[in-house]
Amino acid sequence: MRSTVGSSRTLPLPRPADASAVETAPTRPPGVGSSEPARSAPRRRWRRSFWGEAWRWATTLLLFAVLAATVAGVLLIAAIYRQARTDQAGPAAAIVVLGTAQWNGRPGPVLRARLDHALDLYRQGLAPTLIVTGGSMPGDAYTEAEAAAAYLTEQGVPPGAILFENEGRDTWETMRGVARLAADDGLGRLLFVSDGFHLFRVKLMARDLGLAALVSPAPASPIRPGGGGEFAYAVREAGGVVEQMLRRFV
Repeated sequence: MRSTVGSSRTLPLPRPADASAVETAPTRPPGVGSSEPARSAPRRRWRRSFWGEAWRWATTLLLFAVLAATVAGVLLIAAIYRQARTDQAGPAAAIVVLGTAQWNGRPGPVLRARLDHALDLYRQGLAPTLIVTGGSMPGDAYTEAEAAAAYLTEQGVPPGAILFENEGRDTWETMRGVARLAADDGLGRLLFVSDGFHLFRVKLMARDLGLAALVSPAPASPIRPGGGGEFAYAVREAGGVVEQMLRRFV
């Protein structure tokens, strides 16, 4: 019988950890894997997405506004041109000549063209009364209305057929003065004479003041369709129309 005393079995020792594995084990930077960065990364992405969308919307709205303003401007200028070529001359209580530059009591070329046209309408019997309008600028010895009345009188119009509005320094002031004069004298429909490009704004103002108005462009005026600088006059009148529309809200 074989004795087992003194004999031993050598058991395998546990293998040490692989040093290379320990050395190359990936390490996480501090904070990686925590819940806070996991929340902040989507937040940053959301912020970038929000501002990107906001910028795209703002750009789209701006382009749309520019396009809308351009279309509206073109349509407005077209309406001004159409009115400039439209003569609505007809029977009225009075013919209103809108004033403009006078030189030392004598009408300038534009005012004279308006007066000559108003005189033709008066002689056709469209109205028994002429209303001359326009105040004076600093340094003037005469108002536009006074210069206009003197010219009409020279052409044979009886002084009793002429009414004055001689305080207005711009179209709106003049139109308000005409409205007061018409109310005081019980005048009904009025026939306004001016340059063609001016008449779209004149009709708008008349409507705002509750005046029944017809308009007739002075055909010989230097400021007319086909005349020099016509587009500049139309654009300027478009600005005046916008100003009048804004005046409704002030």
